[in-house]
Amino acid sequence: MRDNGQPDDPMIVEFNLAGSPMMILTAGPHHKLTPAASISVLTEDQKETDQLWDALTGNGGEAGHCGWVVDRFGVSWQIVPKRMPDLLASDDPGIVQRVSKAMMQMGKIDIAALDAAANEPAHG
Repeated sequence: MRDNGQPDDPMIVEFNLAGSPMMILTAGPHHKLTPAASISVLTEDQKETDQLWDALTGNGGEAGHCGWVVDRFGVSWQIVPKRMPDLLASDDPGIVQRVSKAMMQMGKIDIAALDAAANEPAHG
């Protein structure tokens, strides 16, 4: 048996995630997962966001804030609908501020709520 698992456990697993090649290496108990290394996934719409969020939080995963989630294995993910970075890249600082404020109140990102925040009338 290796010090990193059971005798038949794979040392390296390679797979594709949303068309991107990934590789996982079993590096032994002295290497711990932390949120410093995470996987960010851009989703097309709310349906895809919801499906991925539910899959990652299910079976022991843990929902976080601002689109962050930790799966049941301890891997940190950020699930980001493509609409969010588009809104945050606005030339209008008011939109950026309102969308940022709305996002900071969310766990799973809600695209309709971000759009509503972006479209709020300016105060002043």
